[in-house]
Amino acid sequence: MARSSRFPVILFDLDGTLTDSAAGIINGVRYALDALGIAHPDDATMRTFLGPPLADTFSTHFGMSGAQIDEAIALYRVQYHDVGLFENDVYDGIPELLTALDDTDAVLAVATSKPTYSATRILEHFDLARHFAFVGGAELDGTRHHKADVIAHTLDELTALRLVPAGGGIVMVGDREHDVRGARAHGIPTIGVLWGYGTEPELVAAGAIDIASTPGHLTRLLTA
Repeated sequence: MARSSRFPVILFDLDGTLTDSAAGIINGVRYALDALGIAHPDDATMRTFLGPPLADTFSTHFGMSGAQIDEAIALYRVQYHDVGLFENDVYDGIPELLTALDDTDAVLAVATSKPTYSATRILEHFDLARHFAFVGGAELDGTRHHKADVIAHTLDELTALRLVPAGGGIVMVGDREHDVRGARAHGIPTIGVLWGYGTEPELVAAGAIDIASTPGHLTRLLTA
């Protein structure tokens, strides 16, 4: 008989939560900026940009708008879809975390601002897809890229599959403030994780209900 989980439905962010995708994303952004003749900061600074949708990154940090953002994203994908996608590593302890949750009655899903196409390829490549009932992501055309929209889409699909209990009990797991705020838009609490690209002060300020320092710690928070 499956053990009980504290939360019947657990939504996971991908980048910075399940896998360390920083190298591939940074290399893709650098490729796009170089092609456009735009100077870029060092990798350490660019790591602080990770988390929000690419369109927001190009707009907020590089002053782009409209067609230039579209061009930058297209250039990014030239490098990312063939190479950068797999410049990526599963965080230590994540396979064990997901296996432990498989032994509970919880439904697991991914809710990421990364396009569904890319997220699915990554999860399949690392043999993680089998743990998730649904992979919710953005569209390649730029629609549904904010975290709140992705979460809404994911919940709609899980509801259609009759996997969301009437009493609720949903939690988000993510590493950035955008995860917390996107979930809060739907009345969903978030457990923040510290092995990704955010910080504890950022997650606490955004309203995370708890903070996990390691995947083992997260396992205990989700199953206690």
